[in-house]
Amino acid sequence: MKTTVSRLKNKNGLRGIINIPGDKSVSHRSVMFGSLAEGITEVSNFLTGEDCVCTRRAFEALGVKIESPSETSLRIYGRGFAALKAPSSEIYLGNSGTGMRLLTGLFSGLAFTTTLTGDESLSGRPMRRVIDPLTQMGAIIESHDGRAPLTIKPSKLHGINYHSPVASAQIKSAILLAGLNAEGTTTVSEDHLSRNHTELMLEAFGVKLVIASEAKQSIFSVSINGGINLQAQKFAVPSDISSAAFFLVAATIVPGSELTLPAIGINPTRTGIIDVLQAMGADISITNQRLEGREPVADITVRHSELRGITIEGDIIPRLIDEIPVIAVLAAQARGTTVIRNAEELKVKESNRITSTVNMMRVLGARVEATDDGMIIEGSTGEPFSSGGTVDSKGDHRIAMSSAVAALHALADIEILETEFVNTSFPGFFARLPQEVLVS
Repeated sequence: MKTTVSRLKNKNGLRGIINIPGDKSVSHRSVMFGSLAEGITEVSNFLTGEDCVCTRRAFEALGVKIESPSETSLRIYGRGFAALKAPSSEIYLGNSGTGMRLLTGLFSGLAFTTTLTGDESLSGRPMRRVIDPLTQMGAIIESHDGRAPLTIKPSKLHGINYHSPVASAQIKSAILLAGLNAEGTTTVSEDHLSRNHTELMLEAFGVKLVIASEAKQSIFSVSINGGINLQAQKFAVPSDISSAAFFLVAATIVPGSELTLPAIGINPTRTGIIDVLQAMGADISITNQRLEGREPVADITVRHSELRGITIEGDIIPRLIDEIPVIAVLAAQARGTTVIRNAEELKVKESNRITSTVNMMRVLGARVEATDDGMIIEGSTGEPFSSGGTVDSKGDHRIAMSSAVAALHALADIEILETEFVNTSFPGFFARLPQEVLVS
């Protein structure tokens, strides 16, 4: 499927309130933990994107009863690990890297064999980053040279002390979830704090963790003991800040704009996009801060602003890794140069996002150069993108959405290929854009 996004027709900019769907990371985990817990877990604002739906189907295949009282709510009838049963066939996870890596850890301690498969893109993504530490725990995982399909066989797990070579919530979570079924204590440490949704939600479900940081060595660690039962909960999923980022950037670069996005998750491990906007001079307000369960949320209002280029590197990168394609769009509208470093992780996303982001920006007429670990973007002091043309998203939802945001401030139409993959994280995205969109 391809989508043609025409240049902005509304000369008054983007104005009003836009509701953003539920957080993808939290939605995944709500199904996983609710399925493992004892009792009925009720979830509201669940993301109905294809990735999260695949996670739901995975647990239904293992015998968990899950109901949908409404389109974005779930009622999960959990009965603990022991009640899970062997699936009758392979479990298909579509394009979901989060689903495959977390479930590989979670299923490593089950008493039956499971096989996880995905689409062509997911089957090409590296899984040794979770296979290797899980194997150290005693897991038996068969793969195609470290890639899916993954067959996970019954085994007896034991705790390990593992230092992750990259700050990755998927690696950390896979090991911690395996630790639920392991003998002894499992500890994961990392040099930069990655997303902590797993830790917050495990604690909400009654699991006691030991979380520590060593300031002198800048090492963050979390430990879990095996054999702990989860207890059912009731909670609301925050709206996804990674999805909100597209509209935060859109309102910032389109003259005359003022948008308010309510109930956005502002977990400190995810708010790098807000820090970047503020550092670049964006007019952004954060109000009505509160907690939804253990996750902080707030209403965010953003207005059109003049921007300046900055350097983005180091500790902030894990906090905005998924937002870098749309940050590139933002940077192209700034005064001066923006440099992004330490973002090698972009190479193993749904596409090589260094390459696909640079290619997207060049179609738009932006001046950008790829580096080994990021990119250098020359700003245009707010001038509209000069070129139209065709952006090949390579099946990457974030490239497709970033291209559409750029089209809001462009002089010519932009055609985006493979836009159907946007549904993995943001169903209804194009319907929310205040412009003419042609889908074919």
